[in-house]
Amino acid sequence: MFDELTKQDIFEMQAEIDERIKKRASFHDDIVMARSYGDLSENAEYREAKKAKNKNESRIRYLKSMIKTAKIVETTQSEGVDFFDKVSLLFDDTNETEEIVVSTKMRVDATKGVISKESPLGSAIFGKKVGEKVFVDVSPDVQYYVTIVDIKKGDGKIDVPLNKY
Repeated sequence: MFDELTKQDIFEMQAEIDERIKKRASFHDDIVMARSYGDLSENAEYREAKKAKNKNESRIRYLKSMIKTAKIVETTQSEGVDFFDKVSLLFDDTNETEEIVVSTKMRVDATKGVISKESPLGSAIFGKKVGEKVFVDVSPDVQYYVTIVDIKKGDGKIDVPLNKY
């Protein structure tokens, strides 16, 4: 399965890759300096420097893989819920209203109300229109209905940075 990403996601991921590649030399220098401190078996600085370098390289590989396998999606101006739309939902079981934004999985931040299209709620409401009552199936024990109250169309941009890990 391909990950759905926007052109903006791809652009920011490539910028992060470029920045991390520039930092490779400093990670190498840190390792050389830590190695000079002596016995590597008791050298915490050396282990930390190697760990930081490996984390950087891992992130580069991850981002390159995400870009390589991505399916680029475009936001539309259709009536239904789409990427980056701000959606007002009425939760039928609690009679409370909540606003969420549907995003790609690279920009999820539940604390800011940004959910992924792949999440149970995101996949349930994606493409639905104002006034529709939608069944959300989280697990056999957690199921509920929401009603789409309002959709404010997004402009394809969002103030949530790319997820780090």
